[in-house]
Amino acid sequence: MSATTTIEIDPANPPVPTDLPFDDGVPMDSPRHRHQMNLLIDSLETRWAGRKDFYCGGDMFIHFSTERLKNRDFRGPDFFVVLETDHDRDRKYWAVWEENGRYPNVIVELTSPTTEDEDRTTKKAIYERTFSTREYFLYRPDSDVIEGFRLSGRYKRILPDANGRFWCEELECWLGTWDGEFLGLSGTWLRFFEKNGDLICTGREAEAKRAEAEAKRAETEAKRATNEAKRAEAAEEEVKRLKAEIERLKSAQGR
Repeated sequence: MSATTTIEIDPANPPVPTDLPFDDGVPMDSPRHRHQMNLLIDSLETRWAGRKDFYCGGDMFIHFSTERLKNRDFRGPDFFVVLETDHDRDRKYWAVWEENGRYPNVIVELTSPTTEDEDRTTKKAIYERTFSTREYFLYRPDSDVIEGFRLSGRYKRILPDANGRFWCEELECWLGTWDGEFLGLSGTWLRFFEKNGDLICTGREAEAKRAEAEAKRAETEAKRATNEAKRAEAAEEEVKRLKAEIERLKSAQGR
């Protein structure tokens, strides 16, 4: 998502804009694109639950210029992460001058035939030269192709590992594809993976794992209790047998 807006300002006394556009009314390419964006946000929020020093957003305008110009350019990455910032601040957009000059550390664009050219040229140049965004990823949902770039003066390609995953230094995790279902849609999705390769779960997935682990724990406890009951019953039977044997021996000695 990208746009350019024109705002009339007084060149002699340019104000810091406060009522900035945050929605161009243009929907994402498909429901799958929207789900993919939400999947990345959900999983990162779940992974870092409790942390207050990051912000991740999607399809949100990033305003980055307050120069004395009539034209104000802004960009709207499909997914981005800013580190060392206030997590809980209520935002409709990201204005760099309201965020202590912070730009995204990581950006992911969900490219398509209609956006690919801009994602590879205009946006890439802005993210590289103006934002200085450390890592930039492109994902093509219709072909499951991932590309990664890391800033080293200029953007240099990140090479995938043997599993086709890309290491994201800023987030300290892998970015790769995963086959499964999310929000009722089955297919291949872009997902985060821990350093050891474990899938980084969404909130629902994490809750399901906790429920499964609790069910297994309860099953184990039930088996333990059953075994304990069986052992207690066996011990009781053994006590009865020994008592009977003692009585038998006493009777034998009395004769």
